[in-house]
Amino acid sequence: DAYLTFGYVPTPMTFYEGILSVPPGHVVVVEPGKEPQVSEYWLPPLVAPGRDARIEMSLGDAAGEVRRLLEESVERRLISDVPLGAFLSGGIDSSAIVGIMASKLDRPVSTFTIGFTDEHGFDERPYARTIAERFSTDHHEFVVEPKAVDLIERLVWHHDQPFGDSSAVPTFLLSELTRTEVTVALSGDGGDELFAGYERFAAALALARYRRVPRKLRGALEAAVDRGRPETLGGRVGSLQRFTRRADLDTLEAYRSWVAFAPDETLRALLPGGSDWALAQYRSTWARSAGAETLDRLQDLNIRTYLVDDLLVKADRMSMAHALEVRSPFLDPALADFALRLPPSARLRGPVLKRVLKHALRDLLPRQILHRRKKGFGVPLDRWFREDLKSFMEAKLGSPNASIRSHLVPAELDRLLAEHDRRTANHGQLLWALLTLEVFLERQAW
Repeated sequence: DAYLTFGYVPTPMTFYEGILSVPPGHVVVVEPGKEPQVSEYWLPPLVAPGRDARIEMSLGDAAGEVRRLLEESVERRLISDVPLGAFLSGGIDSSAIVGIMASKLDRPVSTFTIGFTDEHGFDERPYARTIAERFSTDHHEFVVEPKAVDLIERLVWHHDQPFGDSSAVPTFLLSELTRTEVTVALSGDGGDELFAGYERFAAALALARYRRVPRKLRGALEAAVDRGRPETLGGRVGSLQRFTRRADLDTLEAYRSWVAFAPDETLRALLPGGSDWALAQYRSTWARSAGAETLDRLQDLNIRTYLVDDLLVKADRMSMAHALEVRSPFLDPALADFALRLPPSARLRGPVLKRVLKHALRDLLPRQILHRRKKGFGVPLDRWFREDLKSFMEAKLGSPNASIRSHLVPAELDRLLAEHDRRTANHGQLLWALLTLEVFLERQAW
């Protein structure tokens, strides 16, 4: 149930009985004849009553300090006696890293990009080329085809347990490509966590305002949104539907519903009587930040869950599978301490994400990069599972001999497969998580 909710097993639990993971920011001390002692040595700052003071300064001054700290962080991570390069997606974070690297090195930066031959907005190679040309980098590209799913066995092996984030596929291939040229790569991981770069942060803050709209008017708006098609409203109908359908939930439950791989009703149907320990842990993490500003709480929750159990696990396992070292300048403790103590409005105001970071980089990056809509490292799974990979998925999940059927309700699994195939719903991300779980269970049977 934890895995099907979040796409990973939350720290410190694992899929294996009796085996725990070491929480981030902790050290384990082992002495002969004594029980191992686990103690915390660092945790991200959280501004709340009675805790660290808020940093108050003008937006311009804050942006200047962000730029200084980021440049220092990048410079420290350029120290290397082996070839060094950078991942480049064309987003703000990786573009900033490349731009700063270009100003610090006496040679062209080696940059590496991965994309898709896809018509639905998953290919970011054109944006990456814009940055590569601006900073005259030694640029390399790789295209992911649906056959890349053949890697799933290797991905499960490297992760040691099921991992539901499908962007592990392009991350694995990007690392493989990068390692042919360099031994160390800098990445933009952490920028969204420090500077509020996710649209769901803005949506969560908007909920309180939306609930004040008269119920009759809300009903009319929600009916109009429900009738919308994905290609209307700038392609944001799906996002608006997820927002309006969760508007009556409190902030935490609405936020969790937006990040969940499976809606609660689907999870209960697939796995009736499942445990809720992971939800209790999630709520406990949220409760520890009580008294802080809502955005501070959301970022704290995201850092302690999604960042450490998804993004950094993915980057670590997929890069080290190729003996590639990845360094993340945005996750520098000094930069994190400063960014997370800035007023929430410096990070996010209205629909403007990463406000202070964009201000800090406005002389470095072109406007089309600074102001483009946030894009995740997505994979066109919905299309792949209806076309190129349909037979592969059905052979794995649709088979009556599938291992996963002894753990889940088979009829509900068949319903998901049928709905996705008929295009009455898009279950691509959940089906990928289930597919990864099936491969894991098959490996245990060996």
